[in-house]
Amino acid sequence: MSDLKGNIIIATGGTGGHIFPAVSLADFFNKNGFNSIITTDKRGLKFIDEKYFQKTFLINSSTLNKKNILVSILKIILAIFNSLFFLIKKKPKFIFGMGGYASFPVCLAGVILRIPFVIYENNLLIGKANRYLTPFAKKIFVSYEDIQGINIKYKSKTIIIGNILRENILNYSITSKDETLKKLNILVLGGSQAAKVFAEKLPDIFIKCKKNKINLKIYQQCLSEQKIELQQKYNNNNLSYELFNFTFDIIKYYNLANLVITRAGSSALAELLNCKIPFISIPLASSSENHQLKNAQYFSEKGFGIMLEEKDIDIGLFDLLQSIHNDKSMLKSIESNQKKHSDKNVFAIIRREITELFYEN
Repeated sequence: MSDLKGNIIIATGGTGGHIFPAVSLADFFNKNGFNSIITTDKRGLKFIDEKYFQKTFLINSSTLNKKNILVSILKIILAIFNSLFFLIKKKPKFIFGMGGYASFPVCLAGVILRIPFVIYENNLLIGKANRYLTPFAKKIFVSYEDIQGINIKYKSKTIIIGNILRENILNYSITSKDETLKKLNILVLGGSQAAKVFAEKLPDIFIKCKKNKINLKIYQQCLSEQKIELQQKYNNNNLSYELFNFTFDIIKYYNLANLVITRAGSSALAELLNCKIPFISIPLASSSENHQLKNAQYFSEKGFGIMLEEKDIDIGLFDLLQSIHNDKSMLKSIESNQKKHSDKNVFAIIRREITELFYEN
């Protein structure tokens, strides 16, 4: 793509699961002659490193909230108008939509201005925003062949590219952790927002594990307002632990863990898969169209991890941890399955497809 230059808009927003791939993609395009500009909403802004602030533009949108449908529609219309003015000013060669409601107005403005765009979907069920945009997209990039929700008539422009991940994740080298299998080093991730229910329910299960002579150390992501209560509980029960809030340096904790308890966001699961770290995924029951459940089911069926539904945490998680403690081959089996998968070619595929898109146009 060295002969292809100009502005490219990467439309994203919301959680870190949308933002981190967008930033990684911006790095890739910047290295290949483009000037990448990221659009996001206020929610997504806090997950963007300061060095990208100069090339980030704020466009706030909204989901279609049935309780305040009129307000939602007005916010979306305003976001489309803001996107139109922004695109007219920047004159991008094309738009890359990362999915989620925050990317929708930018891509729709691209349709109005006849700016070519591609969309990216890394869930096992295509999201609503991307679903509405599929008829207009030049290409539909997806992470998995088994994706659901895309009309068969768009099959010809649906390309399996794998997962767009941070470079340090794609190049992650597995740390030898055989010696740590004598105990469970459990990393608890709640997603970029942190999971409230994990802070409420997991400590009692970890305490029960200790009482049953299951040797473990906990590395737990939590919200700042949860930290004091968690510290007191773990200290009172003599548990070995480390608490942290959101961090850009998640690799530090990947190096320490031999088991992860996580939500089932697509980016989080893809990172753990590529880093070859066994995990228990607990899908967020209130996720849009229950897409996290579909993600977790897929990864479980492939043997990449273990799924546990939130309603089964109280009893099921202790039993699961006890089984893993008694039979470490469960973790070895998951690692073995994970080693069969890699997303290292994702940017090479994007390069090929985007080059083809430009020569078509």
